[in-house]
Amino acid sequence: MDLTSAELGQLIVGMRAEYANGNNVMAYARNVLGKTIGGGGGQNHRLATLVAYDLQAGTYVEVTKNNPDFNQQWCKQLAGLIALFLPKGGSLLELGVGEATTINGVLQLLNTDIGDAYGFDISWSRIAVANHWLHENSQKANLFVADLMNIPLADNSIDVVYSSHSLEPNGGNELPCLTECLRIARHAVVLVEPLYELASPEAQQRMRNHGYVQGLKQAAEQLGAEVLDYRLLDITSNPLNPSGVVILHKSSIQNAKSSFWQCPLTGSQLKPSDDIYYASEVGITYPILRSIPMLRSEHAIITSGLKV
Repeated sequence: MDLTSAELGQLIVGMRAEYANGNNVMAYARNVLGKTIGGGGGQNHRLATLVAYDLQAGTYVEVTKNNPDFNQQWCKQLAGLIALFLPKGGSLLELGVGEATTINGVLQLLNTDIGDAYGFDISWSRIAVANHWLHENSQKANLFVADLMNIPLADNSIDVVYSSHSLEPNGGNELPCLTECLRIARHAVVLVEPLYELASPEAQQRMRNHGYVQGLKQAAEQLGAEVLDYRLLDITSNPLNPSGVVILHKSSIQNAKSSFWQCPLTGSQLKPSDDIYYASEVGITYPILRSIPMLRSEHAIITSGLKV
């Protein structure tokens, strides 16, 4: 799905115009990509996903405020799954944390059992909203901008990695997504996602139209993961997008590397320092924008002469 700079710019401008007019920006992007590069209509381009989520920043918090009972039930369901594998004082990470509407509830329910909480999203604007939401609710997590398929954390660095419909729009990229989840998890990966194979024909058609993930269980087994649980869940927000769980277990406890953060480009050790994250071994810097670490490979700055 390679696009020229001009095509990328036109896509962003077009998506912003569609959003302002109240239209489905992801459908617009899939249509444009299908015409531009051929065959692009069945998958979601990562830039399109970024732009769409960034434009929507704040809407998930509003939905949560308007539906507090459902949010509480959703978080309780997820917290119960996480608690099965989280050691006392352990760490957890939410993939695609969005506006922290889920991790906030999970933290409230598991507060005494959590040592460190982390979350990342592809969108800076959503993380900005998330930090504000957590502060309003007296909760704390280390949030940063990162890519689901290139997470800037060391191997076996997080006790429990979980998702809440964040793998959803990554149809066609199931293997690289799961590879990263399994790489950084020490004990378990708890995926709460739409399960295509267990959905109705009508729901499956909708998932195909939206470019959603398929075959998560099969992809996990292909990677050699042990699948402990695979089923639809009782609580779901949309019957045409049924929430299910896939729990992947690491059979033996893995020791984490001495480093925690790693450069998404090179895998070198990455250390926070004032307003940057710096990989001294390779001379690469990642900026911190308004207190939010920008840790996607696209944010890398070559700074061989920088002294930290």
